[in-house]
Amino acid sequence: MKNLFLLLTFVCFTFSLSAQKVKYIDTQYGVSMPENYTAKTDVVYKTVEGWEGKMDLYLPPNLGKPTPVIINIHGGGWNHGSKDQQTGFTSFFKKGMAVANIGYRLVDVAPAPAAIEDVRSVLIYLIKNAKILNIDTDKIVIMGGSAGGHLALCGGYIADNPIFDTDRGNLKNIKVAAVINKYGIADMVPFSTGDKAYKSAVRWLGDESGNIEFMKSVSPVTYINKKTPPTFIVHGDADPIVPYSQSVELYNVLKKNGVKIEFMTVKDGGHGKFKDEDKSKLSKAIIDFLIAQNIID
Repeated sequence: MKNLFLLLTFVCFTFSLSAQKVKYIDTQYGVSMPENYTAKTDVVYKTVEGWEGKMDLYLPPNLGKPTPVIINIHGGGWNHGSKDQQTGFTSFFKKGMAVANIGYRLVDVAPAPAAIEDVRSVLIYLIKNAKILNIDTDKIVIMGGSAGGHLALCGGYIADNPIFDTDRGNLKNIKVAAVINKYGIADMVPFSTGDKAYKSAVRWLGDESGNIEFMKSVSPVTYINKKTPPTFIVHGDADPIVPYSQSVELYNVLKKNGVKIEFMTVKDGGHGKFKDEDKSKLSKAIIDFLIAQNIID
């Protein structure tokens, strides 16, 4: 009887501990992270002609095995925006993921394809420093919204390309496990020519605007094949900036190549302007997608 009492006491104590809420603390740039995480802000991943590419790393405690990591890329039409404005990573922290929140060269610093090169440089940095950061290189996810979605697609779909991997050295097989694209451009050609050309895209393309071959080279759909990583797509069907048809085209090309896809349409959703209910559904859908790809448990 005494042993049974001790066992029940232990079980109740353990349950009580597990039921306690994890305490979150605010970091330098307003990101709320679990108190057992470590924040490394403004880590320089590359330097180009005086410009420093920086990212903020949020790392879980080392529990004896490498951790999955999600690279987050801000939007802003390639001409504005900042990593410092990105704060919503709680759902990934709850799953024990590391987060790399990155900055990249905007058009006033350098036009296309500089931003794509920077995203690939982040991948290279994380792979080269995987042991120090305790990152699982087989479970790198890349995510972005709007222009960041376009860059996430490019960064995830372009594989071992010396044109974009400008600082890879002898490193090979630079890849990601999955891509999360939030209403990003998939095909730059129709988006950058004609009467409906998007001014921000034309500006980012610079002198190459109108050069079909160049526009194809910075279009994610160009690089899709049977080895393309699993992709999650979300897009509002009332998006006034990036046409919903861009994601439909992306979905169709991915499906044709047998790539694993999850496509979430937000009814009456604008350009990232979703109802709170839809935001909650999106957050859960992304986590479910990552679980389905065996990236997280």
